[in-house]
Amino acid sequence: MEDTTDVSLEAARDLLIDLVATPSPSGEEEAAAERLVEFFDAYGREAWTDAVGNVRAPADDAVLLTSHVDTVPGEIPVRVDAADAADEDAGIATAGAELLWGRGSVDATGPLAAMAVAAVRTGVSFVGVVQEETSSMGARHLVADREAEPDAVVNGEPSGATGITLGYRGFLNGTYVATSESGHTSRPEPNAIQHATNWWTGVEAAFEQDDDAPVFERVTAKPVAIDGGITEDGLSVEAALEAQLRVPPSMDIETVRETAEAELEIGTVSWDEPIPPVMESPRTEVARAFRAAIRAEDGEPRLLRKTGTSDMNLYADAWDCPMVTYGPGNSELDHAPDERLSLPEFDQSIAVLERVATTLREDDE
Repeated sequence: MEDTTDVSLEAARDLLIDLVATPSPSGEEEAAAERLVEFFDAYGREAWTDAVGNVRAPADDAVLLTSHVDTVPGEIPVRVDAADAADEDAGIATAGAELLWGRGSVDATGPLAAMAVAAVRTGVSFVGVVQEETSSMGARHLVADREAEPDAVVNGEPSGATGITLGYRGFLNGTYVATSESGHTSRPEPNAIQHATNWWTGVEAAFEQDDDAPVFERVTAKPVAIDGGITEDGLSVEAALEAQLRVPPSMDIETVRETAEAELEIGTVSWDEPIPPVMESPRTEVARAFRAAIRAEDGEPRLLRKTGTSDMNLYADAWDCPMVTYGPGNSELDHAPDERLSLPEFDQSIAVLERVATTLREDDE
C-alpha cells in the first residue's frame, strides 16, 4: 500500500471554507480548481487540471472519489455561526453546532472537500469535475479520457453523513420549435405559440400517473423556458419551448422520447444528449463498506433514491464497477438561498470516507 498523509481537522475545514469562499459557478471553476491543486501539492500528491478543467489527482484506483467543482449561481455571504433550534428541528445540525453558510457548502463543495481530504489521507484517486450543474462536460470528458475504469466509484453529492444514495432518475432535455403564418388575432387558426402549448399539454397527459406512486418511479415532465412572438419582418409567429423529463430506472430514455414525439402534430423537437437512469444494488462491496463505516462512526445507515440526476448516472453507464453517491449536507438546501452545512457533519463524512477507502484498498490487495 502506498504511503498516506495525515490532514488535520483544521486543514480540512480551511480547505472547505476557502473553496466555499471562492465563487465557482459552472464555467468559472478555475480559481477553485487551482485551490484544489494547491491542496494536493501541499501534501505531496501530484495533481493538475486537464483539458476541460477537471482536477485530476490519480493514485490507487481501488476507489475513485469524485465530486463537482462547480456550483449554481448566487451569492451567499460566507460565515460560520452556531446552529439554533430551528436548524435542529429541520435536521440540519444539532443546536450549538457550527454551521458554514455559503453557496456550494452543500451542493457540492462540502462533499468535494471531504473527498479531497479522504483521498490524501488514504492514497486513493480523486477527480473534481466541472460543469455538473449544466452540461456534465467534466464527467463526460472523464469517462472518455480515462484509459481504464476504476475498481469502484464514490460520487460526491449531499446525502447526509449517514445516507448512501443508490439511485437517480435519468434526464432528457428537448427543445420544441414551430413557425406559423402571422395573422389577425381574431382568426381561429392556432399559431405557433398555441402549437407549442398544445404539444406540451399532450406530453404532460401522456406521462400522467397515479399521485400515490413514489416520485422516483414516475416520469416528471417540466417546461423550463418558452419564447415566442411575431418575427421582426411581421410575416410569421415563432415559438420555442424547452422541456425536461426525468426518467425512472424502470423505463428507458428511448421509450420516453418516443412517447413525447408521438404527441407532435406541428413543429419539431431536438433532443440533447440524454443521461440514463441508474439504480445500484445495496449489496455491492462499496455499499457494504459504507454501511460498516457509518456504523463505526456511530451513525445508522440510510439507503436513498434521488428524484434528480447526477454524474453517477454517466459513470454507471460507462463503467462496469460498483458505485454509490455520498457526501455531507442536507439536500433540501441544494441551490437554496439559505444554503449551509454542519461542520461536525463534514468532519464525520471525512471519517466515513476514510474508512470506506481504506477498506476497499485492503480488499483490493
